[in-house]
Amino acid sequence: MDSFIKEVKQFWPLLILLILGYFVLKVDIVAFWVYKIFLGLLPVLGTAVLAYTAHAFWLHYVEANFISGIEWVLLEIVPPRDVLRSPKAMELFFTSALYHFSYKSGIESYWQGAVWFWFSLEIVSIDGQVHFYIRTPSRVKGLVETQMYAQYPQAQVKEVEDYTLAVDKITLDSKYNLWGCEFKFTKPDAYPIKTYIDFGLDKDPKEEFKVDPISPVIELFGSIGKGEQMWMQIVVTPSKKKFPEHAGLFTKTHDWVKESELMVRKALAEFTRFNPNPVKPGTFSKEIRAPAFMDEMIKSAARKFLKVGFDTGIRICYVAKRELFNMSNRRNIRLIFRQYAAPYSNELSRINSTQADAFASGERSLSSFIPATRATITRLSDRMLLEYREREFFHPPMRHKIRFPWPISPFIFPNFMHHHTNVMNTEELATLWHFPGQILKVPTLERIESKEASPPTNLPI
Repeated sequence: MDSFIKEVKQFWPLLILLILGYFVLKVDIVAFWVYKIFLGLLPVLGTAVLAYTAHAFWLHYVEANFISGIEWVLLEIVPPRDVLRSPKAMELFFTSALYHFSYKSGIESYWQGAVWFWFSLEIVSIDGQVHFYIRTPSRVKGLVETQMYAQYPQAQVKEVEDYTLAVDKITLDSKYNLWGCEFKFTKPDAYPIKTYIDFGLDKDPKEEFKVDPISPVIELFGSIGKGEQMWMQIVVTPSKKKFPEHAGLFTKTHDWVKESELMVRKALAEFTRFNPNPVKPGTFSKEIRAPAFMDEMIKSAARKFLKVGFDTGIRICYVAKRELFNMSNRRNIRLIFRQYAAPYSNELSRINSTQADAFASGERSLSSFIPATRATITRLSDRMLLEYREREFFHPPMRHKIRFPWPISPFIFPNFMHHHTNVMNTEELATLWHFPGQILKVPTLERIESKEASPPTNLPI
């Protein structure tokens, strides 16, 4: 045996060459068959890609055609003089009037292009006069009116012209100048912002003891002068946002409720222990000892997914005549959501602003070395005006669905940024958009000063 090993050792270079040759031959054969299979599958793969592209374009076309047939109306809601109900009443309004969840058949979805309705909740100041608006499809206008009266019988609902039409296209020489931005959560959708419950408004305190987080917004909007405007819109639709869930080789999706549950479990995983059960050997008892500072975060996250959720996009604009454009007001409007920030939970952060640092974020951070020109800022402002006027978030143009990485994207779609939506429940929405109580003495906020009542039943005919 030893002599055999010695003989083999003498010829080891030859043996290595033979082994390598064998593998090279095998690799060539495998490569040849891979090449042949690839050529055979190329027509199939090409057809699949073309079919997917055609399907995307067709779906976009039929949806755009359906949306173009929707007639929109803008309703102004004049709040009553005395708002005695908590924002919980507005929660009920959102659930009963705006949550139009429905299952679409194949014909409706892929042939008619039917989509879920969306709505825009707006607070607007024009020359310092503050207004509440709801933009809605005309088909459900009656439902919106009746449900508003159900919660606020003394309010007034009237159809008005779209105030954005008074502002012309933004150019270098236009009459108006515009600054705007959008907002998104800084943390996952599972965690809420501070809501009216955190401010104690769910307990209906006496008017003089109320601390209403919407008061700073109304005060700021009411402080601007003639020739200035401030706009805020919250665009909502029933949530169908999906989140990825990795399971082995495949990826499935789940809704925001399941995502919230997983996020809460993930936050508690670090503080979860399994202790052996001395009474029953082989079994364990689970013990969770989260630090006290996480209590509010976990409770608020758990409270969020127990209520109805909406996919939500938020956008604000400051508009003024060029000679009256106030940089201080532009800075002030950026902070109107600061009071809702909960560092332990969530807060709203500014994105996609129409200013020099518009592209200096995320993957485009390198472009911060090259500030946007005045022409670029003007085009961004005009696009923000158009998207605000269209209340665009959920069914945008095709350019939103075609994504290229930076630095290619600026050359394909210059001066263009994608929207971002979050899931907000009715409690969060009612916090951002509700009627303030009488404690807020803003003279430019129109209210119904007289109470309406039904005529007596014993009037002579």
